[in-house]
Amino acid sequence: MIFIYSFLIFFLGVCLGSFANVCIYRLPKNKQIVSGRSFCPKCKKKINWYDNLPLISFIILNSKCRNCKRIISSRYFIVELITGISFLLIYSNFENLNTIIFLSILSLILIIIFFIDLENFIIPDSLNFTIMGLALLKNFLPNFNTSLIHEINQSIIGGMVGYSSIWLIIFLYKTFKKIDGMGLGDAKLMAGIGLLFGWQSIPFVLFVSAILGLIFVLPSLSNKQKNMRSEIPFGPFIIVACLIYFAQGDLLYSLILV
Repeated sequence: MIFIYSFLIFFLGVCLGSFANVCIYRLPKNKQIVSGRSFCPKCKKKINWYDNLPLISFIILNSKCRNCKRIISSRYFIVELITGISFLLIYSNFENLNTIIFLSILSLILIIIFFIDLENFIIPDSLNFTIMGLALLKNFLPNFNTSLIHEINQSIIGGMVGYSSIWLIIFLYKTFKKIDGMGLGDAKLMAGIGLLFGWQSIPFVLFVSAILGLIFVLPSLSNKQKNMRSEIPFGPFIIVACLIYFAQGDLLYSLILV
């Protein structure tokens, strides 16, 4: 039975990963995400249901559109697989139903944000505000035993600190460099993380995301493909740092209190 349940959870995850791909493609273009059939972004022809099966169709079609034979981005397969694995890991590590549902929804939104920002250098307000709403809601869920903050006052303070930290960076960069260093989408994402984990998480998430961003951009700087003024998506690094904090949040929080 455990195997059957695990398979069903993974299957649900990859199906919602398929929906996440729709959001990743349509939200930056301000298109409807709940209506309209899927279509090939290259030839614009509608995709038949049997060519739209999560993971399976990508493999069967050899990552090519059946109509135009052009390559389908591997992002579609990766997002479906990551979402399925995320749902399975959450189901395997938590017992409370409210916690499983909450974390599954949160992981789905973070995956969508990760790839939208990676491809388009923007984070839609609708996704950031959804994270903020979930972050406030979690304070009222019973038996919610995770490394997330469970006090509404701490949560609100964390949201303000998270937003202010990025806003201050934007302000100082604009003042001294006369250019925009980051976007307010990153500030709103940090506000959501502060609401989720409290102010204690902000220094860690900022530091780790900055290190990850530096590691990512160093090869491009060394071969002069990018320079210090080049735009890079910072949201994905914030999300990875957030996941690290979530995995080790209790330990890190205890170290702060020592």
